[in-house]
Amino acid sequence: MGLLDNWKAKLNPAKDKVSDLAQQHGDKIAQGLDKAAKAVDEKTKGKYSDKIESGTGKAKGAVDRLAHKDGTTGPTDPTRPTGPTGSTGPVDPSGPAGPAGSAGPTGPTGPSDPTRPGGAPPTP
Repeated sequence: MGLLDNWKAKLNPAKDKVSDLAQQHGDKIAQGLDKAAKAVDEKTKGKYSDKIESGTGKAKGAVDRLAHKDGTTGPTDPTRPTGPTGSTGPVDPSGPAGPAGSAGPTGPTGPSDPTRPGGAPPTP
């Protein structure tokens, strides 16, 4: 058994305990988060309201995941965009065709020639 497996085995009871507490007291935790967010928002006079709201939402999502309320067991971020297959992996902003301004499917010199090896464009 490797070191990581050993740590996982020792931490699993703590994880289960945290999950049970999140299930039992999730509503109280959410109320506390809302109360803290309201206090901070008042102290900053609304200057950071959007950031406070975002952070509060992420914290509530984390509590829900700990309590397994959403039915998932893996790490997910509800504010992170999902890819085309619903994965939560990184989304490539350039899309499948490559970065903006790239040559595109026809290449920089024109259409490819299917009769040439590798579909190379004709030589000028």
